[in-house]
This record gives sequence, C-alpha cells and structure tokens, in this order.
Amino acid sequence: MFLRLLYQSFLRQRRRKLLAGVAIILGMTVATAMISVGVDVGDKMNRELRSYGANIVVYPQEDTLDVDVGGVNVKPASQGAYLQESDLVNIKHIFWAHNIVGYSPMLSVPVSIGGSADPVELIGTYFAKPIPLENETITTGVTKTHPWWKVEGEWPGDSGTSVLLGRRLAEKLKIQSGDLIYLGNHETKVVGVLSTGGAEDDGIVAPLALVQQLLKRPGVVRRVYVSALTKPEDDFARRDPRSMSPDMLERWSCSPYANSIAYQIQEALPNSHAEQIRRVAQNEGVLLSRISGLMLLVTFAALGAAVLAVSAAMATTIFERRREIGLMKSLGANNGAVITLFLSEAGLLALGGGVVGFLLGAALAQRIGLAVFSSRVEIQPVLFPVVLLLAVLVTFIGSIASIRRALTFDPAVVLRGDAT
Repeated sequence: MFLRLLYQSFLRQRRRKLLAGVAIILGMTVATAMISVGVDVGDKMNRELRSYGANIVVYPQEDTLDVDVGGVNVKPASQGAYLQESDLVNIKHIFWAHNIVGYSPMLSVPVSIGGSADPVELIGTYFAKPIPLENETITTGVTKTHPWWKVEGEWPGDSGTSVLLGRRLAEKLKIQSGDLIYLGNHETKVVGVLSTGGAEDDGIVAPLALVQQLLKRPGVVRRVYVSALTKPEDDFARRDPRSMSPDMLERWSCSPYANSIAYQIQEALPNSHAEQIRRVAQNEGVLLSRISGLMLLVTFAALGAAVLAVSAAMATTIFERRREIGLMKSLGANNGAVITLFLSEAGLLALGGGVVGFLLGAALAQRIGLAVFSSRVEIQPVLFPVVLLLAVLVTFIGSIASIRRALTFDPAVVLRGDAT
C-alpha cells in the first residue's frame, strides 16, 4: 500500500514533482560545478598567475648585511658579491623542483654606446636557454619568468652577441632592429626593440655570457628571478623556520608556500638569500580567496533558490492533497505515517535530482575549465555522495514547513471541504 501511494503521488502530480525535480537539478548542477572548479582552482590559478612573472628573487647573502655606526648605515658596497651561475641548476634539484616554472639570472654593467658620454645599463640574462638535467633538458629564461616583455623584432640567442634595445632608448638614439651599435669596443647587432614598462626600456638586454665577458667576471650573476607554483599564504606560511621544531619545519617545508620554496632555494645555492616577492604572493592569495568566496556565494545562492522552489512546490502539493491526508488520518494513520510518506517522496526527488544534477554539473565544470583555464577540471569521486547529501538536505529543508502544516489538518474539516 505504501509503495502504491508513492507511485500514485508521482503519477497524479507529475507537473508538481517535475517542478521540484528541476529546481533540485539546477541547484545541484551549480553546486557540483562550483565545488569542482573551487577544489581545482588553486593549482589552475597558480599556473595562470605564473604567466604574470616571477614570485621569488635570489641574491647574494652579503646584500642582506646592514652595518650601523652611530645610527648611520655604513653597509659596504656589495658590487663584488655574486652568485655562481654553475650553482643555479640546483634550483631544479630541490624538493619542490617540479613547481619551478623557470628562472632567469641577471647581471648588469654600465656601458657607453658608440663613445657616448652617458652610460646606459647593459643587463645580461637568459632568454630561452636550454639547461641539461640528469634525465631531461629544460628551457628557462625571461620568456618564462618575464612573459610581459614584448619584443618588436627577434629574440637574441643565448650564445650569440645580439642584443635587445629598450624602447625609450631606441627612440632617443633613433636606432631600429637590424642596426649595428658599439658597446664600448664591442660591435653588436640590435635584433629587437624591447618594451617592458620598466627600467629595461632605458637600457640594453643581452645574453648573460656577453655581459660576463664585458665585466670580465665569467660565470657570475647578481640576481636570480624564479617563477614557482605556490600555495596562497596563511599564518603558518609566515612563520620563521628558524623558530620551528623539527616536526613543524618538516610540515612547513612539505607545503608549497613561496616562503618554503625560497627557503629550499637558499639552502641549495651557496651564500645566497632567497625571498618571495611579497607583493606578487599576497596579490595571488587575495585573488584566489576572492574567487573562492565568489564561488561559495554562487553555490549558496543556488542552494537557497532550490530550497525556495522545493518549498513552493511542496506547499502546493500538500494543499492539493489535503483530502487524501484527511482520509489517511480518519482511517487510523498517525503523524509518523504522514511524515514518512512525504519524506519518502522528497527523498526520491532528492536522489533523482542529485544524480542528474551531478552529471550536468560535472559537464558544466569541464566547460568552465576549458573556457577559463584551457584544461579539464578533475572531478573528485567523493563529490558524488556530497552532492547527494546536499540534494537531500535541500529537499528536506524545503519540505519541512509544508509537512508540519499537513500534520495540523483536522480530518473532519478537510473531508467536509472547509479547509483553505
């Protein structure tokens, strides 16, 4: 009899049940998509944000030394402090090596162009230099760490003597791509005009080896910019590793914070100091938290709308079935039987809507991932029971007020047709 009542309920009120089912499906679709993207958004946002440049800088340990005498800073000049280029490959040997997108060393020296009295800064770096590792060869340089650099012309080779001229300097000297210039006594060719929006627009960018040759300091660098995939900062990330216990230090090191990756780089490079570029790391954390908050807000809004739609559909259903409820009570059905009947109907709607909503939400999450991040979103298997639980909660919350009202019906009143 109970199963027959359930069947007749769905058969006679198809439109009402369809309305409630559609509301549940839409709510679960949005919830599935937002939760799936929200879980996966950390890594994808990190990869997307890495297109905006380096987030860690490494420089010689001597640059961190401050000497105060009588309140006056007499820090010695550290132009003679360098890092060894041969040590930089160790960056790809740290625990978080696979999180390192790329690195670019920097070395600068003032030079005169064609005997001009005004020197300009000549910056040496990697452009797209192949670096052999044990099992592979990687390509790294400013094309990885400074992707906003734009070149009109060609990029120089890392093993040649061609250079890039900054945009403002090129306009000032009226030099174009293809022109020959003299850097001191060395003739070189300008193969491109560089636009960065920074100080490089007033200088010259050349292969690192050329600058080392002009400086007469082979195999040295002054700065290294590192682009790494990191986890957004929290309070634990800002802890000083020197004050941590061994267990806490191990947990901190096994989290891909910018600080912990910088700490490992510092350990791998002799006489170096590595630190995060704080403005970049903080902005990443703020952006990621805002996006996650927006997704959470959309999820709650969708679930709230589903609750209201189910509540409206269930209220209409209860009103239309008031005579049936009165007849059940007059035949001896107690409140428990009435509650069981309507909760069973709600449960079946929830399960059906949850399954369909999960499938549609998974497809929507993939569309979002491909459209925004150009990659697929990984759907976690544990999300399926979570979505079903959400569907049941949404349906029961939307139904509870109407079911409580059904319990107050007086059989004698509703069977006479006096209830409104």
